[in-house]
Amino acid sequence: MSRLSIGEFAQATGLTPKALRLYDELGLLPPADVDPRSGYRSYDRSQFEHARLVAWLRGLGMPLARIRVVCDLPPLAAAAEVGSYWRQVEADTAARGELAAFLVDHLSRRGTEMADVPAEWELRSAAQDDRGFAREENQDAVYEGRNLFAVADGFGAQGMDCAASVAAIDALRALDAEVAAGNLLKTLGAAANGARQAVHDFAADPAHENVGTTLTAMLWSGAQFALAHVGDTRAYLLRDGELIQITHDHTFVQSLVDEGKLTPDEAATHPNRATLLRALQRGGTVEPDLHLREAHSGDRYLLCSDGLHAVVPEQQLRDALEAAGDPGEAVDRFTELVRDAGAPDNFAFVVIDALARA
Repeated sequence: MSRLSIGEFAQATGLTPKALRLYDELGLLPPADVDPRSGYRSYDRSQFEHARLVAWLRGLGMPLARIRVVCDLPPLAAAAEVGSYWRQVEADTAARGELAAFLVDHLSRRGTEMADVPAEWELRSAAQDDRGFAREENQDAVYEGRNLFAVADGFGAQGMDCAASVAAIDALRALDAEVAAGNLLKTLGAAANGARQAVHDFAADPAHENVGTTLTAMLWSGAQFALAHVGDTRAYLLRDGELIQITHDHTFVQSLVDEGKLTPDEAATHPNRATLLRALQRGGTVEPDLHLREAHSGDRYLLCSDGLHAVVPEQQLRDALEAAGDPGEAVDRFTELVRDAGAPDNFAFVVIDALARA
């Protein structure tokens, strides 16, 4: 069967000759033959399927390095990789959508309500972490600061003196200072990348190579806060008696819920409910979800690991937050509820009240 010129192959596959030359240079789609004298490339018709796959993946916006990974995988594994990539795209798009909605609301009200904006905001908080009754070590970590609050749930460090969660939170501590509202997202995003690098460095020790951590952190400036999130630690908001989860779990079962294959109730008891799709770990390129939000006076926030939210039903979380007179009382009640449920895992949580002071 005669081979096709680069122009004919480009027309048949929907790729441009320029793209084919680039993919050849990268080893992503080499031609079947290159004339040693003229340098002309020619292609076999058997390469159509591979070329079309590359074109489709580029149509998704997938980076070339990740396309190479997909093309080297067997079909079922390649399908799973494409699904994982697209879930991350959707999460990133949702985060940008939240930022756009925030900006529309913020800019629409700017100038019309300036006289009503309180001069200062006060954050009141309380935190707790514990190894629970069933674990020999505590891989959860919590940070309660003045403007910075964070929870991380480490894994893979059984029998070690330190956990990846501690490395991640230590990398954030320098943020606990005054930050201009306009710089919140940029500042927390850079710090989250620093936390990822800290976990990578921690895992460079051969004894730590399988460690990693989730992370949920909020950085405040006045009424606004940035939120960074990866994994299955969670952030909740209690406002006007309603409890709202404001982070999205990066877990296998949550992906099944998103695809309509499981109900939330089924996911809560699924045997693989703790399997993570995104986390901070060695060699990882995961970008945390980033959100920018604005508080209302009287809002109460909860950051927690699955040692709390997987053990205590959401209705009880709401009731405890609603009934507590202050964050310390809420933290004490959560500790009691987890221990009453047997405390089968490490647990960590921090409760924050946002209050306007005229």
